[in-house]
Amino acid sequence: MSFVLKSTEERARLWKPMFASELPELAFHVWPEAGNPQKVRYLAAWQPPENLAENFPNLEVLFSVGAGVDQLNLASIPENVRVVRMMEPGLTEGMIEYVLWAVLSYHRNMFQYARQQGAHVWKGAPNVSSSLFRVGVMGMGALGTPVLKKLSQFGYVCHGWSRSRHDIPGIKSYAGPEELDAFLAATDILVCLMPLTEATKGILSRKLFEKLPKGACLINCGRGGHLVQDDLLWALDNGQLSQAVLDVTDPEPLPEGHPLWDHPSIVLTPHIASSSRAAAGGEMIIKNIMQYENALNMIGEIDRSFGY
Repeated sequence: MSFVLKSTEERARLWKPMFASELPELAFHVWPEAGNPQKVRYLAAWQPPENLAENFPNLEVLFSVGAGVDQLNLASIPENVRVVRMMEPGLTEGMIEYVLWAVLSYHRNMFQYARQQGAHVWKGAPNVSSSLFRVGVMGMGALGTPVLKKLSQFGYVCHGWSRSRHDIPGIKSYAGPEELDAFLAATDILVCLMPLTEATKGILSRKLFEKLPKGACLINCGRGGHLVQDDLLWALDNGQLSQAVLDVTDPEPLPEGHPLWDHPSIVLTPHIASSSRAAAGGEMIIKNIMQYENALNMIGEIDRSFGY
């Protein structure tokens, strides 16, 4: 029985002694070296090798080394293979920090002040209470829920939208397509933390932006594929949105000369909102293998029928 890692040199260097200590009976291989492919039961990768069923006919669990699984072609992964996304605590902490920074920066006019500095303008605005800002998070999963809880502690009026209803004290939950319009109408700062699926691809569009209060702010930490870029530019240029903070784009990086680079109301960051810490990620995968070996639920296992 063996484990194959297809990832960075840093992960390989850190994980190999961890696996040797915690799972000494499990042979550890670093792709492209995989030992006897018949013995491979576990694979960790961002994108697995092609022809997975042929390369590893006895594979049982595929671990994503990132929080998302939209980079995976689930249709090419055998149905009997369990798929688990990374749920390392550092991913959550990083996302909370990033979204809190973006919301506070918008609330306290920091993006506007940065533009004014470039124009050599010294002009302050009145400070407004956080309780006057309504923050809506699309996606109430492992990242969205803790983000909402932290924002609520700062006094923001918080609510979330997802495909199913959630019970979180002090935070209103909207569920399903039939409640999306009501969610949007009550949102001044919209945060996208959804997984990218066929149902959510292109959801951040003109149709959605028009249902937000005029002058709303968009923060996209989900995936670049959620956003229709031309519709965002329309919304900003027409005042329907006043600000956008994008940590993800499609493609990444954007090509030279792309209009998102230089738009004055867009702040771009290079997909750094949250990332797994190498050592902690290894600990999480070891824990999940132990859970699996003992017929217990694995943390982060996805529902293959929904893709998350």
